[in-house]
This record gives sequence, structure tokens and C-alpha cells, in this order.
Amino acid sequence: MHYYRQPGIQFGRSRITDAVKYIIIANASVFLLQQLLNNYLIPVFGLSSQALWGKFYIWQLFTYMFLHAGFMHILLNMFILWMFGSEVERYFGFDNFLIYYALCGIGGGLVHVLLYPNSLTIGASGAIYGILVAFAMLFPNRPIMMFPFFLTLKAKHWVLIFVGIELLFGISGRQDGTAHFAHLGGMLVGFLYLKSGWKFTSIFEYINKKSDERKKMSIARKSREREELRQAVDKILDKINKVGYENLTEDEKKILSEASKLFSKE
Repeated sequence: MHYYRQPGIQFGRSRITDAVKYIIIANASVFLLQQLLNNYLIPVFGLSSQALWGKFYIWQLFTYMFLHAGFMHILLNMFILWMFGSEVERYFGFDNFLIYYALCGIGGGLVHVLLYPNSLTIGASGAIYGILVAFAMLFPNRPIMMFPFFLTLKAKHWVLIFVGIELLFGISGRQDGTAHFAHLGGMLVGFLYLKSGWKFTSIFEYINKKSDERKKMSIARKSREREELRQAVDKILDKINKVGYENLTEDEKKILSEASKLFSKE
């Protein structure tokens, strides 16, 4: 991971980064579409445990993050993303930030549907809580005054408070329309991801490396087989010069036929 600077939109002293900007635009666009279609999108793209397991609507683990229950829901999520996400993105970089955001959202959604098998949930909160965890782990001692509490605490202390609140409400079974364990799931995935120091992009690098190795091995094997075939053909040709073609075995004739087809393509 690395720290970098990039041009972006200026809001006072804070500057919004590209990935954060695109996520906000995507969420705002989908929210507007929700209003135009009278929330028709929710049954198809919201995260339904029954649709996920029963119909294998696997895309819902990703798309549910872009749907919101109301204006205050999306406003709060996008405000927190703007406040903390840009700083995290500057540290991660564009690609790794998007991967981290998606992983936290998907992880939060999975935790929720596993614990609540008859549920339907929407919202980016799982991913947003993952961003909060990342900020607290990257800048643990950064003082933050959190609205509407007007209390200044270190980032790591705010996150511990949020974990406690979400855990308390989640365990109590409070029916307030909030997916508390989706929040906790997003935080847990973010914590494990960062604590391990593991990059998701390393998987693609590993796959590409293994693919290149397999290609090289395949090329080497074909080259070796061709060379062995050439040597076999040379021996058969020497035999033809001595005893004639009619004295070749069926296997030797077959080798000549295969070699003729193969070498004619070169």
C-alpha cells in the first residue's frame, strides 16, 4: 500500500478522491432511479436471503450496497464515506480501495443473511463501517469530533464505541429496521483484511504468474515432443534408405503420417 496524491474536487480543506467520488455518484444515481421506479429495483437487486440461497441471485451481494431506504439513509452513508473514505483511498490507492470497499460490503451482507435467513436488506452501511475501521487502523490517534455528539475522541475509540453499540443492538434483537450485523460483518472483514496485510490484488498476480508458468511449461513440452518426433522420423528415414518403405512397421508408417501433418503446419 502507498500514499499518493491526485487531483480531485475541493470541499474546504478536504479533497474528494476519484473512487469515493465515483461511489457517491453511483449511489446517488441508483437512489434517483429507485424513486423514479417506485423502488421496483429492491426485490431484484436488494439482498434477499431467500433469493440468494433459493434462486442463487449471487449479484445481490454486490448490488444491495447501492440501494437505500430513504434520503437520510443515503445521505448519512455518503457523508461518512466522504469524510473518511478519501483519506483511506489516498493510502490504499484507487484499485485497492474499490476492492476493499466491495469486500467489506459483501462480507457484511453475507454475515447478515447467514444470521437472518428470512431477511431483505439494502444499503452501503457494511462497506461504510469497513471504511471506518480502515481509518481507525491507519490513523488510530487522529482526533475526531463526531456529529451530533460534539465530543472529540481518537478514531480508534470511536470505532470501539460503534462496535459496542452495534453489538448491543444486534444481540438484543431490537427491531429498528437496521442491519446491525451487516455493519459488524463489514467491520470484521475490514479488520481481518488489514490485520493480515493481505492484498486481494495479489490473487490476480498469483494467477497470472501461474498462468505464465503453465504456458512456458506447455511450450517447453511441445518443443521436446517435436524434437523427439524429429529424431524418430530421422531413424525411420534411415531405415527407408536401407530396406525400403514397404519394410516399415505399421507404427513407423503412422509416425511418418503424423509427422507429415504436424510439420506441414509449421
